[in-house]
Amino acid sequence: MPDPGPKKRHVVTLMAIGQAGRLQYEAILLAGSLRLTNPEFTGQLVICEPQPGPLWKSDPRMSAAARAALEGLGATIVPFDSQVFGQDYPYGNKIEALAALPDSPFLFLDTDTLITGDLATLALDFTRPSASLRREGTWPRLELYGPGYGEIWKSLYDRFGLDFAASLDLSQPDEYWQRYLYFNAGWFFHDSPRRFGARFLSYAKSIRNDRPSELVLQELDPWLDQVALPLVIHSFGGGRPGPGLAGLDGDVTCHYRTLPLLYARESDRAVEVLEAVAKDQPLRRVLRDYAPVKAMVYQNQGRRARALFDRANLPRREQVIRNTLKREGLWLR
Repeated sequence: MPDPGPKKRHVVTLMAIGQAGRLQYEAILLAGSLRLTNPEFTGQLVICEPQPGPLWKSDPRMSAAARAALEGLGATIVPFDSQVFGQDYPYGNKIEALAALPDSPFLFLDTDTLITGDLATLALDFTRPSASLRREGTWPRLELYGPGYGEIWKSLYDRFGLDFAASLDLSQPDEYWQRYLYFNAGWFFHDSPRRFGARFLSYAKSIRNDRPSELVLQELDPWLDQVALPLVIHSFGGGRPGPGLAGLDGDVTCHYRTLPLLYARESDRAVEVLEAVAKDQPLRRVLRDYAPVKAMVYQNQGRRARALFDRANLPRREQVIRNTLKREGLWLR
């Protein structure tokens, strides 16, 4: 028989961030969706939680009720200390939390993600890291008479001694944003969170603290993690995801961003999973305190939002969807 390849490899650690406020409720939805759709999951779901410290103005830890719900769903809550980013750049949680994981293969998911299919169908080759291509051309933003895409990205590859030419998608035209390696940091994976996290942190700090001259006009908040991520992935021999990973942002996971956006544009399966988890009676007692779940699911406003859009013919720009939802009073986050 032919070698089944990486499809048979199991995710050892499924990782997300949980903290006080929105993320604790999203973490419950994520954990509930994992239990619902992958009852035989052999890995470990780890919810990484930032701890109080000088970089947080208030306590970032989850409530006792949220922690109990997550643990009841089989999640392990792992604390970590914010030593670099903290409240001023909470997107840095996903970078700093990697050091707290057991050093075995991991798949990071943004907390605003649902598991909608079988994780075992993913062709995850942990030795060749990759990340989500469900993104728009949000960075860099070119300025009149400023450097172009090529100059900006090449300056970063040169900073870290990386092969810029090898990262290019030559099927895309020169100075078009998709020619350059750029990911959404909603999911990424590797075989060592310690090595990946250390390099991710090193690159992000270097870019933030001593940016190349080509980046002087560029905004790094909130884009810093997505600027550093392709460099880290490329440095470990990874790149754009192949067809075996199509289930991520596809039939296996749904990175919905906000519940109004989920109802507006995501699949019937995503809505089915969300509502099944949210209406589970023990979870409902916690989730009803989160306004978007209360309105979208329990008060059926999500169905109203869904009726506004044709999922077979959605606006090309997300901002158009957001504006429509806001106009109808259905934008909650």
